[in-house]
Amino acid sequence: MTEAVDLLLQSALKLPDDDQLALLAALRSAVEERGLRPFDDSWREEIARRSAEYDAGQVQPIPWSQVEERARLGLADHG
Repeated sequence: MTEAVDLLLQSALKLPDDDQLALLAALRSAVEERGLRPFDDSWREEIARRSAEYDAGQVQPIPWSQVEERARLGLADHG
C-alpha cells in the first residue's frame, strides 16, 4: 500500500460508520463500472470449488482469529 493510500485509509477510518459504508459502496461501484476485477478467472474457479465444498459440508471453516494466530505463530517460527 502506498503512503497516499494509507493516509486516505486512515482518514476514512475516522469517518462515522454510515459514511464509511457509503464510501465503500461508492468505491465498489466505481471499480465495477470500470470493469476492474480483484481476481482472475483461475481464482474465481478456485473460489467456486471451495464454496461448493463448504456448501456440501466437506470442509469445516476456521475462524479468522485462528487463521491470524496460526499465521503469526508461523511467522514467529521463521522470523
